[in-house]
Amino acid sequence: MSQDSQHGKWTISDSEDEDNIIPPTPQKDSNKPSIKPDLERKPDTVTTFFKQERKLSPKRNEDTHSVKEPSAPSMGSEARKAAHVNQTLPVKYESHPSPSVKRKRETEEAGWNLSSSDDETPPPAPKKEPKKSDVSPKKKKTEDKRPPSPHGTSYYKEEPADFFETNLLSMNDMYRFYLNKVTGIPKKFNTGALHIKDILSPMFGTLKESVQFNYCFDIPWMVEQYPPEFRKMMLLWYEEGFRVIILTSNLIRADWYQKTQGMWMSPLYPRLPEGSPGTAGESPTNFKSDLLEYLEAYRAPELAEWIDRIKQHDLSETRVYLIGSTPGRYQGPAMEKWGHLRLRKLLSEHTKPVLNEERWHVLGQFSSIGSMGLDKTKWLAAEFQRTLTTLGKARKSLTSPETQMLLVYPSVENVRTSLEGYPAGGSLPYSIQTAQKQLWLHSYFHGWHADVTGRSNAMPHIKTYMRVSPDYTQLAWFLVTSANLSKAAWGAMEKNNTQIMVRSYELGVLYLPSAFNMSTFPVEKNVFPASSSSKGFPVPFDLPPQHYSSKDQPWIWNIPYTQAPDTHGNIWVPS
Repeated sequence: MSQDSQHGKWTISDSEDEDNIIPPTPQKDSNKPSIKPDLERKPDTVTTFFKQERKLSPKRNEDTHSVKEPSAPSMGSEARKAAHVNQTLPVKYESHPSPSVKRKRETEEAGWNLSSSDDETPPPAPKKEPKKSDVSPKKKKTEDKRPPSPHGTSYYKEEPADFFETNLLSMNDMYRFYLNKVTGIPKKFNTGALHIKDILSPMFGTLKESVQFNYCFDIPWMVEQYPPEFRKMMLLWYEEGFRVIILTSNLIRADWYQKTQGMWMSPLYPRLPEGSPGTAGESPTNFKSDLLEYLEAYRAPELAEWIDRIKQHDLSETRVYLIGSTPGRYQGPAMEKWGHLRLRKLLSEHTKPVLNEERWHVLGQFSSIGSMGLDKTKWLAAEFQRTLTTLGKARKSLTSPETQMLLVYPSVENVRTSLEGYPAGGSLPYSIQTAQKQLWLHSYFHGWHADVTGRSNAMPHIKTYMRVSPDYTQLAWFLVTSANLSKAAWGAMEKNNTQIMVRSYELGVLYLPSAFNMSTFPVEKNVFPASSSSKGFPVPFDLPPQHYSSKDQPWIWNIPYTQAPDTHGNIWVPS
C-alpha cells in the first residue's frame, strides 16, 4: 500500500508493530519535576543537585511486574548520541535548490534540544567512504554532548529587564497553571507567564538549596538564571518551606526561548510540627504519598534524604492529582499505579457523568508521536480512548461513536512560519519510518493555533489532554504532562488485559473540578494578561481546534522541506 504526498511516495511496511518490541534503550521526551524545598536553615550558600533522567535498559520478566535495572544504566538516548552525526540543520533557501546542497553546520553552541519520541529511532547517518585525510590522532569521545543549536549563539537575544515579573499580583493562584514566557510576542501575552529566572527569584522565597529532575541540562545557562546571591554550586529549598514544580521544558535556553511550555507550581509547603505522624500533611488528592512513591521508583540513593524531608512537610493544600509512569510490567492492583490506567482510575473515582457526555470531545495535544499500530483499534481507539472517555463509574463497555477524539499536532506550515522556523521541528520528532505505517492516524490531526495566548508561532513542547464540552466552553478535566502520544509513555495492555507494560518515566498533574468544588471548569476566554481573579481555566491553545486542510501535512522531522523558506530564509535538509 502506498500514498503520494508532498513528501513523495510513502510505502506502508507490513512489519510487526514496533511497540511490541522492547528496545534496548527506551527513548522519550522526558520532563520531570523540579523539586524546590527548604527544610532546615543552612549556611548562606546554595547548592543544586542536577539529576538527569535515566534511560533504562531493564531486564523484564514477561510474567511479573518486576524490573531489574542494569548495574550501569545509560544516561542518554541512542537518538541523542547519534545526533552528532545526524544534525538536522537549516540551509538558506534558493529558488532552485540543488539536491546535493550542503549545510553549514553551526558549532558554536551546545544548547539545542533534540527531543526524542518514546519509541522512535534516529534517521540513519549517511555512509562516508574513508579518506586518507580523515585519518587523525584519536579524538576525545563526544557521545554525551548535546548537538549544537541550529541557530548558533547569535540567535538568542538578552531579554529586557521588564520581561521578567516583579510581583505576584498577576499570578493565578487558583489553578497554579502557568505558561512560559516567549521572546518575540507582544508583552501582554507574557504578563503572568513565567520564565525560569522568575521561578528562581526571591519573589517566591529565600532560596537555599535545590534539586532538578530533567532530561537535558545546560549548566552554564542554568546558573545564569539564579539570582546573583544564589549562584553557587547547584541543588531549590527555601528558608520558608519547599515547592514542587512540574514542567514540560528541559533546562536549556532553547526550551525557554520561543517554544510553548507549561508548568504547575505548588503552594509553598510549610514544615510540620515536630513529632507529627507519618500520615500528616497529606492532601485530599493523595499528592504527598503519590509523589513519594514516584521518587522511590527511581531507586536513587541520593534521593533518600529528600524523600525523608518531604515527609516532614505539609502538602495538604495541593488540589491536583499526580499521574506518573515508570518503566516495567505491572499486574493486579499495581496496574492502576502508572500510565493511562492510573488516569482511568482517577477519572472513575473522582468525576461524575455529564449531560450528553457522549458528545463531549476528547482532546490530546503533544509534541511527539510513537507507533500506534496498523489501525486505530490496536490501541488509540481501544484502551486509550476508553481511558480518556471515562467519567465516573463505568456504565458502558464501549465508547460511544459520537465521541470525537481530536489530536493537536503542528503541521509543516505551522513549523515553517514559526518564530524559530524549521529548527523548531527539531523538538517535534515524528519520523517518516513511523508515519508511513500509520497514515490512518493523520485524519485525527488538527493544527497548532494559539491566538488566545499569543503563541500561534511558538511551537508546542507542552503536552495536554482534556475532555471538552460540545461548545468548547467547559472542561470535565485537564491534564498537563510530559507524556507524548505513545504506548511507551502511557502504557499498553498485554496478556489478555491482565498486564500493562510501560517503557518510560513521565510525570503530570490532573485537574479535576471536584477538587475545586466545581462541576466543570469554565474555559477562560481572556488568558492574557493574566488576572488573579480569573475563574476560567487557561487552555493554552485555541478552541475549537482547526482540522488540517487538504494541503496540510503533519511535521515529520527527518525528511526535507525545500519548496518554501521559513521565517529566517532557511530550508530543511536532513542528513
